[in-house]
Amino acid sequence: MTPSPTAAPATAIPYALTRIGTIMTADPHDPLEVEGVLNPGTAWGPDGELYLFPRVVAEGNVSRVARARVILEGGVPVGVERLGVVLSPDEQWEHGHGNAGVEDPRITFLEPLGVHVMTYIAYGPLGPKPALAYSDDTVTWHRLGPLQFAYQPELRTDLNLFANKDIVFFPEVVPGPDGEPSIALLHRPMWDLDWLRPGEGARPPAGIDDDRPSIWIGYVDLDAARADISALTRVHGSSMIAGPERKYESAKIGAGPSPLRVPEGWLLVHHGVSGQTPKGFELAYGSRYSAGAILLDVGDPRTVLARSDEPLLAPETVEELQGTLGNVVFPTAIEEIEGRTFVFYGMADSSIGVAELTHI
Repeated sequence: MTPSPTAAPATAIPYALTRIGTIMTADPHDPLEVEGVLNPGTAWGPDGELYLFPRVVAEGNVSRVARARVILEGGVPVGVERLGVVLSPDEQWEHGHGNAGVEDPRITFLEPLGVHVMTYIAYGPLGPKPALAYSDDTVTWHRLGPLQFAYQPELRTDLNLFANKDIVFFPEVVPGPDGEPSIALLHRPMWDLDWLRPGEGARPPAGIDDDRPSIWIGYVDLDAARADISALTRVHGSSMIAGPERKYESAKIGAGPSPLRVPEGWLLVHHGVSGQTPKGFELAYGSRYSAGAILLDVGDPRTVLARSDEPLLAPETVEELQGTLGNVVFPTAIEEIEGRTFVFYGMADSSIGVAELTHI
């Protein structure tokens, strides 16, 4: 049986986030982004340039993944040059009756495979399902398809039944559940099935007493992925590692950018949601999304060493308070630029901001 994780010790997280500014806002004259630009991935191109991959939303809440060159001044992101769309909801499983989207890309350069891997959410006929694409050059992206979670008898459920979001890979090989070198990813299943079948209710796995959306970890066989990159879609050994604990994350939590290797362990910048409890995967007007941090153990990333008692960044500016979904700071990408570390985040589901991560 997979028990719920114990509360993290009250150890301080020695990192802070400081706003730099807004680098991208929706162009009201562009039909592809008239409803917002938000929640980007990032990747360094073979030309040495940094590229932003925002989710752009067209009328009717149809999302695509675009590409833009990040404009730097003195090593600081200050704007973007738009370069078009790289992924659209073209597959049958990426759109349903009255809905469509490829949403919220997170991009990780997977060192053991030497490729960029994009996780994204396909908003299809059965709600949000996680999927993967990869690229050798950050320009052309090849779909690998939806994630497939292996059956785990101890959970007494099928993880593939549930909507899932906030998928992100660790950039390096980590120890798996058996101690063997593995590729790991974080994900966030949502147990409430009422949106699909009214009255069905929440169906959390055996051993999970809290049905609020929480952060889980899963693993991919390293040798299989090296032999065939499509093996990245086959996830096993899933378990919950962190649930809502602090006041700013009382409704739910989810992973943000790829975990960052720091001297203390793996630093995960995550989002926490407070206020009105969201129903299923729908937008929750009245909720507050803030950025926090969780420190994971290098020897076993299932182990939480510490987590921030207060947000590192909470909605305060006009761009963060007002938009398609107000009161939102939603971190999704992290990059080192000339010795400084920057976090890129969605602002009120309408714009994209950047903040600097520093050690304190």
